[in-house]
Amino acid sequence: MAAALFAMFAPSLACAQEGAAAADQQDREALPSTPLETTDPADASAAKESRQTAASQNQEGTAAANQQSAPAQPTGDHNQAQSHRTNKEQQNIEHEENTGTSKDRLFWLLPNFETIEEADKVPPLTIGQKFGTTARGLIDPSEFGLMTLVAGLEQASDNIPEYGQGFEGYGKRYITAYADNAVEDFMADAILPSLLRQDPRYYQLGHGGFARRMFHAFSRLFITRTDSGTEQFNYSEVLGAGIAAAISDYGYHPASDQSVGNVAGVWGTQMGWDLTTYMLKEFWPDLRKQYERHHAAHIQQQ
Repeated sequence: MAAALFAMFAPSLACAQEGAAAADQQDREALPSTPLETTDPADASAAKESRQTAASQNQEGTAAANQQSAPAQPTGDHNQAQSHRTNKEQQNIEHEENTGTSKDRLFWLLPNFETIEEADKVPPLTIGQKFGTTARGLIDPSEFGLMTLVAGLEQASDNIPEYGQGFEGYGKRYITAYADNAVEDFMADAILPSLLRQDPRYYQLGHGGFARRMFHAFSRLFITRTDSGTEQFNYSEVLGAGIAAAISDYGYHPASDQSVGNVAGVWGTQMGWDLTTYMLKEFWPDLRKQYERHHAAHIQQQ
């Protein structure tokens, strides 16, 4: 340690010493060329003190200049955070900072483009981004696969009996399920957020105990951010789910589904699905990071 400190400050000390020598030489030349024994003791003491002051100021100036020219070092917390990230994690963080959206997928399959893990560094979404991100999720191949499963479950439970069974009944249920999802997504994630200037993204808490993070996920149903970063009641989610339920029930569902009670039931079901999604969004990044770090460590050991 001592050797390292010496090597670091050796140039500064050398410059200070040269400055002191030069000042000493100038003081000597400025002194009258009289014999030493005739010099006034008070004048000699003042000259010596002046030389020491000049040398001290020169050394302090050199040290300050070296400190200014030294490059800024990243903080320890920043270095520690960087060292714990895998390449994929770092790429996703950079994508969030540049675009305001994520490249993540739930279980490596379902679109998770509106979940943000670095909340303080992302730019606000434009209206075009709100619509574009929503549309990108709806045309993702995994979305069609998910609707295939949903329609199959509804077929098995004979949901909406008017559709009947067989391929025709399954096709009607598939189209209805996809349309319901698309209307709700556009209403809650694009149309109302654009009109009300609200942020449709989910901001992961990412720290604290299980109960605290569960409460955070639940609260996002009713609290969201505005485009300017302040918190506000989540009109886009609450009203968007209700408006979407009314549009679907009175727009293209059979007449037996067209009632205020059924709209309220669909609204409640949609809010429940969104709550489940928020909980997955909150805890999924932890599971993904744990797997990726374990996988990276396993590769390094090979």
